[in-house]
Amino acid sequence: MSSQMSEAIKQLIQDQGISEDLIRKTIEELLLAAYKKKFGAVDNAVVRFSDDGNDVTIFSQKKIVDTIEDPVREISLKDALEYNEDCEVGDELLIEINPREFDRGAVQSAKQKAKQTLREIHKNSLFSEYNEKVGEMIIGYYQRERNGNIFVDLGKTEGILPKKYQSPREIYHPNDRIRALIYEVNKTQTGLQIVLSRTHTNFVKRIFELEVPEIYDRTIEIFKIVREPGYRTKMAVYSNREDVDPVGACVGLKGVRIQAVVRELEGEKIDVLKYDPDPRIFIKNALSPAEVEQVIILDEAKKQAVAVVGEGQFSFAIGKQGLNVRLANRLVDWNIDVKSEEQFAEMDLSVETKRAVSALFGEIVEEEEIVNISELPGITERLVNLLKQNGIEYIESLVSMSQKDFAALKDISEDDCRMIKDIIDKNIEIVEEEEISEAASLGDERISRVEMEGKADAEEEGQDLSTAAGDETEESYECPECGTSINPGMTSCPNCGVGLSFE
Repeated sequence: MSSQMSEAIKQLIQDQGISEDLIRKTIEELLLAAYKKKFGAVDNAVVRFSDDGNDVTIFSQKKIVDTIEDPVREISLKDALEYNEDCEVGDELLIEINPREFDRGAVQSAKQKAKQTLREIHKNSLFSEYNEKVGEMIIGYYQRERNGNIFVDLGKTEGILPKKYQSPREIYHPNDRIRALIYEVNKTQTGLQIVLSRTHTNFVKRIFELEVPEIYDRTIEIFKIVREPGYRTKMAVYSNREDVDPVGACVGLKGVRIQAVVRELEGEKIDVLKYDPDPRIFIKNALSPAEVEQVIILDEAKKQAVAVVGEGQFSFAIGKQGLNVRLANRLVDWNIDVKSEEQFAEMDLSVETKRAVSALFGEIVEEEEIVNISELPGITERLVNLLKQNGIEYIESLVSMSQKDFAALKDISEDDCRMIKDIIDKNIEIVEEEEISEAASLGDERISRVEMEGKADAEEEGQDLSTAAGDETEESYECPECGTSINPGMTSCPNCGVGLSFE
């Protein structure tokens, strides 16, 4: 019995992964159950294992008495002397019980209880092991299929890959190697149910962790992943180090890393883009591979925005059946409306939104700056209507017109043109684009404009501006930021670098 039991214990430990202590406890319960079935009591039964654990013995503990009243718990002195010559009345004696003495019913009952106990132990052990691995990736082999659900051999147990968690572009055959994510672990009446998934976004994350060491060691962080399984995945990443390009690291040299991920996903398209805290830039990145001209925030509270793209990029931005823009919406958590430049021009935007649009065109717009021509002080309703008939409603269009453009306007006379120019000169301040670029490179949000000293005096005295300003070589000015001496030929301060504009 000892050799057979020893082999059985080793087999259980190896196959089922059950600890030796739990197996010993189960064997003890089996013997006690058989003992109780035969003798009707178990309080005087004693089970002992050998030091090496290869043998087990069950004893019946009996008290030596002169007159036996309970044969299960008592023994006569005469019978006791056969076991031990030194015993006497009042002593307790351990008498070994041969398991073969148990009747068939007792043995069957004990076996059933032992199997149930071992099954429960095995289930609890596996549940603890796999429940800790929820969200991790595991490798198994295709075993069988039923009603579209695939059963996967995981070694110690079996997992199930439901049809709803399978990619629509993947086909499996018997003995195929399957890599999947442990989605959830459940206890059922029939055993343990380990649910696997290949459609979860974390599955893509785990694959990238395998292929991109920078993601695994947290040099690069994944901000968010959105996915339409089998069709397209968008992943936003950022780097914790300035010298590491997050997108380049994920793509790899000649695309070797991203290609490995695509192969695992059976050809599913993957867009890796850079996360940016600025929603405009993030939305622009999220609509890749389309090239976005500009992004306008319509309502920041409601997270509504318009993305303007060129005519040739409109289909790329929308994607097949709207997939690209739909994934971009989920990625940035904004409601993005994609418009072509022509569609955007026809949109009826509020004054505040138009100001934001003007800023995006590269102009520096002050809060008090006039946007609509009708808002210009001194302009007549007739001129506003005439300009509108010529397709001109906004100042940004008017100020960019040349003398030739003015002459080409219909129903507008030379006197009208002079009046419009005078109104513009008095109310609109124009800053050259290269001056704005230079100021922007220095990190200034606004461009300091330096008005020529003498302009205010000239206006007060009613003199002509050119006369009041005098010869530029004879005039000297001071930087409004640091007080350094400057002249009209400068575009930026030689000391502090602020952009300059002389008017």
